Amino acid sequence: MLIALLFLLSAGAIYLACEYFVNGVEWFGQKLNLGATATGTVLAAFGTALPESAVTFVAVIFGRTPEQRDIGVGAALGGPLVLATIAYAVVGLALWSNRRRLQRQDHLVRVNHARLARDQSWFLGIFVVKCGLGLVAFAIKPWLGVLFLLAYGLYVWRELKHADDAPGDEEALEPLKFQPRNANPAMAMVALQTLLALVVIAIASHTFVKQIEAIGELFQLSPHLVALVLSPVATELPETLNALIWVRQGKERLALANISGAMMIQATIPSSLALFATPWLFDAPLMVAGVLTGVAVIYLWWLFRRGRVDGRLLLPVGLLYGVFAGYVAWHFATAA
Repeated sequence: MLIALLFLLSAGAIYLACEYFVNGVEWFGQKLNLGATATGTVLAAFGTALPESAVTFVAVIFGRTPEQRDIGVGAALGGPLVLATIAYAVVGLALWSNRRRLQRQDHLVRVNHARLARDQSWFLGIFVVKCGLGLVAFAIKPWLGVLFLLAYGLYVWRELKHADDAPGDEEALEPLKFQPRNANPAMAMVALQTLLALVVIAIASHTFVKQIEAIGELFQLSPHLVALVLSPVATELPETLNALIWVRQGKERLALANISGAMMIQATIPSSLALFATPWLFDAPLMVAGVLTGVAVIYLWWLFRRGRVDGRLLLPVGLLYGVFAGYVAWHFATAA
């Protein structure tokens, strides 16, 4: 009962904190005169990616056994897979279910398609190198982690340089929740709301992941199955909920920018940490995770490159995570 209670309370806290976070980060982007895409890919993505990056950092730097360090490697591969499959499918489902609420006559995704296609190609290029390194061993491989950090720095520079409309130009901003009667809230209050929401997200996410692990123990699930399949879904919950909230508001540009920005972080920062501290060699489940992520990203790149995306076409990528979960369950069942 305690596990179930903490599970539900932490999930509810994450959702409520995400409501405050997306509201605060939109105002933060407005105050800094950032475009909607840059706000999603840089500010929102960096904030919500901190909890899962911390999981990787603790696992690979402070892990005392190879098994503990492997959790960090699994998180570095599982995070992008969740975002490329479940998170995009949630956006498609939210667009479909909120079409009448948004008073739309179609299911089209209203975004800068060329820019999102470019984001997918950036991610795919880095991800291929990242997975290729997991198949070979050589002396200087740990030093290549620096290149992933530089790649993320270059990505952020590009996002900030190529600004688009500010969030408020896309659709009127809702009042800041900490100052609902102020049409132009103070920067200090915007920062306070955003940071406090982020702290709550981090604490609630940590609690949520612990309950997922406890549920796995309760049902006698393999620790590897929990680490590879359930934990990544839990750690990527803030990005998924942010996307859901923004889509319900008709702001899918911010939603998809948040997801693509988080994918870039997951492809670079956790990977660099794991390269520094582990051999970074993949077993069969990790290789399958890499392949399925690549398939999902190629499909998404093809969709956005066409310049016209029906939200319902985002739904099939969610099935790829089911394929991965089924494979991992079968793999460890046969190994046992």
